[in-house]
Amino acid sequence: MPSSIRTVDMQIIDKVFQMDGGYVLDFSDRTMTQFFAEELNIDIDHPQYRDDGSSKAKRLRCFLRKEDTDTTVRTLNALWEYRETRRALSGQDEWLPNAHAQLLNLLNRLQGKPSQPFASQAPPPPPAFEKPNYAGFLGELIALSKLAPQARGYSFEGFLRRLFSAFGLLPRGGFRTTGEQIDGSFVLGGETYLLEAKWHNEQTPAADLHIFQGKLNARVTWARGLFVSYSGFTDDGLTAYRRGGPGSVVCMDGLDLSDALRDEIPFNHVLEQKVRRSVETGEVLAGVRDLFPNFKG
Repeated sequence: MPSSIRTVDMQIIDKVFQMDGGYVLDFSDRTMTQFFAEELNIDIDHPQYRDDGSSKAKRLRCFLRKEDTDTTVRTLNALWEYRETRRALSGQDEWLPNAHAQLLNLLNRLQGKPSQPFASQAPPPPPAFEKPNYAGFLGELIALSKLAPQARGYSFEGFLRRLFSAFGLLPRGGFRTTGEQIDGSFVLGGETYLLEAKWHNEQTPAADLHIFQGKLNARVTWARGLFVSYSGFTDDGLTAYRRGGPGSVVCMDGLDLSDALRDEIPFNHVLEQKVRRSVETGEVLAGVRDLFPNFKG
């Protein structure tokens, strides 16, 4: 069935891909035909996409309205990759503040909540990724800093659960197993992650990372986890953890949280990019500012 693109969504797409005056980015008719054929195996020149006219922008809008959600999302991602490659090569400045975050929020809404195992056991998800209250989450995060340490740590876990829930990550609260405490879990890309959350005045050392890795090692071989330390991690600790051998922990600090919320970057995409960078490079703590080159701040 056709994707659920709305008029307001199309306005965002128009701005992101410079579709004023019938254009799409810097494509000519020939290069747009070539791009869709080579990158997506799609004939964008087909008569079915000319209902509104033959310009590049009108054909693309018609295409996005008619095609299914998976095709639409795949196309928008490919166009974004082309956009950023051309912009980097030409040295062109970003023309739309927060462009990537706006597109990612749109992709979230189009895809809705991912189907996950045992979803029926969880509370009903929020409706189809309507825009989360980024400002509200950021204000709540700032307010936590005023709490006493013990109350702050407990409240921080609750804050993370609400944040995960807002982006369809099916969070579960803390639980105890034999001899150990787990702060929670969530689901990302069909995989379950355990959560370790700390808000101490000091940065987290290597010992805490190794302890969390030990909790993962006690489970199935593909177990993985997210360690959120609001105060960050010591450089020596991150180095020692990496030298300790293959690990399955991805790290996040308070700066990552505030940057993502301030720039309105969907949290599920932040986690996806952190995991991808970790797998590709072994980097345990990749910051939002590095993962999203269009970071506005």
